[in-house]
Amino acid sequence: MEIAPNVHAVPMKSAGAFLITEDRLTLIDAGLAGSKPMLVRYLADIGRSIDELDRIVCTHGHPDHVGGVREIADGEPIEVFIHPADLEGVSHTVREALAPTAGGSLRGRLLQAVTPHPGTATSLNDGEVLPALGGLEAHTISGPMEIAPNVHAVPMKSAGAFLVTEDRLTLIDAGLAGSKPMLVRYLADIGRSIDELDRIVCTHGHPDHVGGVREIADGEPIEVFIHPADLEGVSHTVREALAPTAGGSLRG
Repeated sequence: MEIAPNVHAVPMKSAGAFLITEDRLTLIDAGLAGSKPMLVRYLADIGRSIDELDRIVCTHGHPDHVGGVREIADGEPIEVFIHPADLEGVSHTVREALAPTAGGSLRGRLLQAVTPHPGTATSLNDGEVLPALGGLEAHTISGPMEIAPNVHAVPMKSAGAFLVTEDRLTLIDAGLAGSKPMLVRYLADIGRSIDELDRIVCTHGHPDHVGGVREIADGEPIEVFIHPADLEGVSHTVREALAPTAGGSLRG
């Protein structure tokens, strides 16, 4: 899915990545371990190859952003960029994850501990510029993040969204229910308003992509786009979810 000229949203295991398609390729984030086949298939679909990938940029050190790095870069002349603190954070052992004084959830700590280390990486610090999209500047998470001209990565509840900032606004995905205040704050930070939002495009029907739609669109002349099968999939009742024949996890 090309969300802006030369910028693709690529599905990976547990998280999405961004692919910048110029003469050479730049991948932003790498999904969980096991994501390489998904990337290879996507590249084939757009007529490109992993042999054209020059660099992987990890926005942070969570397993679903760095887990696929080693397998993607293995044996290839690919440079990996990550903030030094994030690189240090992916080096925990299972023993450290099980320590009663460790922060965060036990599941999250264990997942971090078994995530393959990304290997040798180049430090990426605030304000540094990478040779992509005419100069891709790294910023800390504290401020707005424009990942490409007129395309912003917006933090929402449980998942990220993309905001296309033209004369009017387009939001791609909407986070879990309760995400509207985060969107409103982000818009204020970049000098825009939810009154300028014309449409919301949902890439699929998972709760962390459609949950925030109703509250964001409520009372506003906002058009919502979603595939019919995904719309049907978000109409399950609690009774249907509890049925022993229902697929997927009970939590999902």
